[in-house]
Parts: sequence; C-alpha cells; structure tokens
Amino acid sequence: MVHFVGAGPGAADLITLRGKKLLEQADIIIYAGSLVNPELLNDRKATCRVYNSASMTLEQVIAVMADGFQNSCEVVRLHTGDPSLYGAIREQMDCLEERKIPYDVTPGVSSFSGAAAALQAEYTLPNVSQTVIITRAEGRTPVPEKEKLSKLAQHGATMVLFLSTGLLEKVEQELMEGGYSPDTPAAIVYKATWPDEKVFYCTVSTLASTAQKNGIHQTALITVGGFLGDCYDRSKLYDPGFSHGCREAQA
Repeated sequence: MVHFVGAGPGAADLITLRGKKLLEQADIIIYAGSLVNPELLNDRKATCRVYNSASMTLEQVIAVMADGFQNSCEVVRLHTGDPSLYGAIREQMDCLEERKIPYDVTPGVSSFSGAAAALQAEYTLPNVSQTVIITRAEGRTPVPEKEKLSKLAQHGATMVLFLSTGLLEKVEQELMEGGYSPDTPAAIVYKATWPDEKVFYCTVSTLASTAQKNGIHQTALITVGGFLGDCYDRSKLYDPGFSHGCREAQA
C-alpha cells in the first residue's frame, strides 16, 4: 500500500495521529524535503528507507513506490500541509492506478490554517467576508484565464496566496486592478507554525516592499482582506436574540 500523508504546516506535532502512525510503520518514506519538517522522520523504523523528492522526477518517485509495492513494503508519500492543495498528487495517483497499486490519502493541516493561527485571525467574519479564496499568482506555471488574480480580486473576499512570494510586485498590481484598495490590510506569514515563524503586517500596496525589507523570498503565505481589520458584526450563532435548533432566543 502507498499512503499519501499530509505532514501539516510545519510544526512536527501538528501532523495527525493517523499520519504519525503511518510514518512509524513505514518501510519507505518519500518526503518533500524542501518543505517538510525533517523532525517528522525522527520516529521512523531503523530499517526504513528515506527518499527526498525535492530532486526527484515523477517517474523516479513512482519507480520507488512500485519497487516498494513489489517487495510488500508500506510506502508513505509525505507531502507538506494537506496533500490536496498544490500537492501534485493526482498525477501520482493516476500512475499508481495504471499499475494497479493500491493507495489511500491521510489529510493534513494546511499551511493556510497555520497562517490563520499565526495571525490569531478568523478568515470568515460576519459582514466582512464569508468566502476564502485559496490561489496563487501566475508565474512560470500558468493559471486558467478566469482565475487570474485581477478577476478573483473582484469578489473582495479573504484571499490566501500560495507560491507567490517571489511575484509580489505583480501580485500588488493585479489585486489593485481587481478592486482591492491600496490600503487593504494584508500580511505575509513566513514558515507558519515553524520555530522560526515570522509575521509581517502591511497593506496590498506594500506587500513587495515589506517582503524585500525583511528578506522574505519564499516559504511564505500572503493573506489579504478586511478580516485583518478591526470592524465586523457579531456572530448570530451566539447572539442571545437569535433562535436556532439548539437554543431559543432570549428577550
């Protein structure tokens, strides 16, 4: 069996219990070495073989998985955060299905959740934003035409950008072109939940200069929106004047 496992956002103790157990039982671990905390490998079996996929191609990764399957090994493919977000797991799963190699997926805590924790913020505030757009800027890898930042920005929703720290001048331009005002609150969260986590508050128009000033070039999430401000409405869920299935409204 091949197990795709989400490593969590960075801190070694934020992997799920299931993911930790699979790592401890693994005969082979293939991990994304450029992003996954190596501390997660500390509890592996002494006989476990470890591969860093940072320098591997898809074909090489699949070859290791196939070899492990043929030798009755438990294989863990360890991805950063949650593997469903920018994990490139679909192409791996398709290759395994072609070879009739069984697999499963264990979810993980995404770095966008880790960033919210670092910010001590709530992405979905009443009368501010009830939508979170998770996306990335267009660089060498294109995005669909309808998903360009300038078009997504028209919603004015909370936005979290992955893989975009090196493109912040372009990000600023497209966000403002789409409708965010220059003084819209923003924040750069570097290595959320890691020991060297850093948070830099700024605005949409100062994203690039803030990153440059603080030497942030990669391994950071960009968050944008009014959720970083001070104004919002109280939730109806705990409003004494609001009835719902578990409570009657009070006078």
